[in-house]
Amino acid sequence: MSSFRFRDAVPGDEALILRFIRELATYENMLDQVETDEAALQRALFGPKQRAEALIIETDSGPVGFSLWHYSFSTFSGAPSLYVEDVYVHEAHRGGGIGRAVFKYLAGIALAQGCKRMDWSVLDWNAPAIGFYRSIGAKPIEGWTGQRLTGDALTALAA
Repeated sequence: MSSFRFRDAVPGDEALILRFIRELATYENMLDQVETDEAALQRALFGPKQRAEALIIETDSGPVGFSLWHYSFSTFSGAPSLYVEDVYVHEAHRGGGIGRAVFKYLAGIALAQGCKRMDWSVLDWNAPAIGFYRSIGAKPIEGWTGQRLTGDALTALAA
């Protein structure tokens, strides 16, 4: 495997990030749920009210993945939390330590930002990812089930 490095995403990376999001969604059988576009990514990552951060994973042959995260706040701990929205490494580059390095890098960011935890979700059928998460010490959040409000239900509640 060739060496890899991380760099912060910069304006102009929107198309690349969108390509990786679509590749990830294809892997997760969720491509039909991708609604974002380059303009939305530009606003979220580089706009005046930055909502998320991203890094690009590169090898000698070019970009091979990305990670995107944002912060939340835990009232119980009284501290921010880093929420990992996505980590994606192109299939040909998996198994060589990139994923572990991404999580190590994000853990360093979390600690530097005063976070007391990192959170993320995983699809229940994704055994390779679940196995990887267990190998780095992550534990499922017992007793909690993710909830989501979208579309018409979100609009109706806000009305």
